[in-house]
Amino acid sequence: MTAGTLTRVVGALAEATGLGGVALHELVRVGDAALLGEVLRVSGDVATLQVFEETTGLRVGEPVVREQLPLAIELGPGLLGQVIDGIGRPLGRLAVLSGTFIQPGAAPPTLDRDARFAFEPARAVGDLVEAGDVLGTVADRGGFPFKLLVPPGRSGIVRHVRAGDVGLLDPVVTLDAGDPITLLQRWPVRRPRPAGARVAADRPFLTGQRIFDFLFPVAEGGTVAVPGGFGTGKTVIEQALAKFGDADVVVYVGCGERGNEMAEVLHEFARLVDPRAGRSVMDRTVLVVNTSNMPVAARESSVYVGLTVAEFFRDMGYRVAVMADSLSRWAEALREVGSRLQEMPGEEGYPTSLASRAAKLHERAGRVRCLGRPERHGSITLISAVSPPGGDFSEPVTQACLRVTSALWALDAALAHQRQFPAVDWSTSYSLDAQAMVEYLDQQVEPRWSAARARALDLLQRDAELREVASVVGPDALEDKDRLLLAAAAALREFVLGQSAFDPNDAFSPPAKTFVLAEAALALFERGAAALAAGRSFADLPIDAVRRALAGLRDAAADGLDESRKAVHEALAALSAPGVAEGGDA
Repeated sequence: MTAGTLTRVVGALAEATGLGGVALHELVRVGDAALLGEVLRVSGDVATLQVFEETTGLRVGEPVVREQLPLAIELGPGLLGQVIDGIGRPLGRLAVLSGTFIQPGAAPPTLDRDARFAFEPARAVGDLVEAGDVLGTVADRGGFPFKLLVPPGRSGIVRHVRAGDVGLLDPVVTLDAGDPITLLQRWPVRRPRPAGARVAADRPFLTGQRIFDFLFPVAEGGTVAVPGGFGTGKTVIEQALAKFGDADVVVYVGCGERGNEMAEVLHEFARLVDPRAGRSVMDRTVLVVNTSNMPVAARESSVYVGLTVAEFFRDMGYRVAVMADSLSRWAEALREVGSRLQEMPGEEGYPTSLASRAAKLHERAGRVRCLGRPERHGSITLISAVSPPGGDFSEPVTQACLRVTSALWALDAALAHQRQFPAVDWSTSYSLDAQAMVEYLDQQVEPRWSAARARALDLLQRDAELREVASVVGPDALEDKDRLLLAAAAALREFVLGQSAFDPNDAFSPPAKTFVLAEAALALFERGAAALAAGRSFADLPIDAVRRALAGLRDAAADGLDESRKAVHEALAALSAPGVAEGGDA
């Protein structure tokens, strides 16, 4: 390996000479401690490096050694359930090797070399295979079917197949050309993995969160920006989506977040049971952790590591959800590195390439026809939290994301202060996929889904206008029909749009339950309006009884839904019945 000499150190950046024909983004080992670094710029004989580890103690004159490889991540069985840092190191094994604090230069492999797997071949000797073809499967964590694929760029005739007990580095399939194919593969994180073709989204990414599934559904393979100021619940939403989102695999990227938040994620995921599969959520999850006290350079790479892992499972034909929390910290890392490189700053000091780099990042999401046979489709749905300073959505990172995402779930600090969670501003949020996804829900869940959604949006709009009037004259000065509208909209906001992430019976809401709640809240207004037209007064309407029934349905466990639905129907029947006063019998 070619060795150079360290000539300058500035924070996470260093300069070295004598590295010969070093390439851009090539890995290097910096200093006597062999810290991992990456080449950012080459000017003559001087290479500028970003170091992924703490640089305290580095001295001018220490050696810099070329790795002659780009930053890559190990991919293979055993990846599910892993907790890795921004450069792919397993934090669990790092803790065993070096204790609570990571020792400089520590570099254990991502995947456990001692692990053994039972390989079931899907190809026989003499078969002609191409890139992306499924060669066989192994049972990964929790029985998850891991598919061994022919690596991109490889093809040939199968000359040897090894079935049964194999290790990560054992030759499993040998072709007539090239090295044997093993369970372990490496892929450069900054280079997107190839796919056969992009295909149109045909179904929504169901989240189990009523406000998203009902009002702002996003397509499977879509991209979502979730901006919000401090305390608006971005991290809680990302965690809820990771726990309950309808995906085969979840990749959660904690990019520059506080350590206590990531500790909470680790604690919650370890004991949470997937409501669909009945097993631990960690059996289908990969956590990429880069907290705010870790080196800023690794923060920038952590998002690419997460997307590469997601593409690996997408190529097997799985639906993958990527939660990036947050892209503002990723952009801040770009700004910090750019300033140390003395690049020309753009708006608010961010690099002028921010918009294009954000676009390239989001382009790695989508639904695709995978390479190889049998034909299969996979998808990556990217949901990115953004932390605009002061909740200002006009700042550069939010605007760069909004240009390339298909949905905006805007969080409002005022709603959070009112204890309305998720604190989603329904007047600002939108989904470009809504029309197509609502048509799917009409066909697959409930034929009246789109009509109920349109009625709910109309009710919320009228409520916003009326509350402005009520704030001036007072609600008691309004006509009965207007007071009814305010009461029905309040029920819609509380029992449909509001949802507790910590109540085990309410944290996940299947589409059928979401629709029943929404339809009941709308019926409160429509049946009440009919009762008023028939001569009843607002004071005579059993509004509180309907609200109690809605609260019971919202909080009901799965085995109590039928009884709660019956209570809602009885309360609504009392609302329509003539002459029944508040608290009377239906």
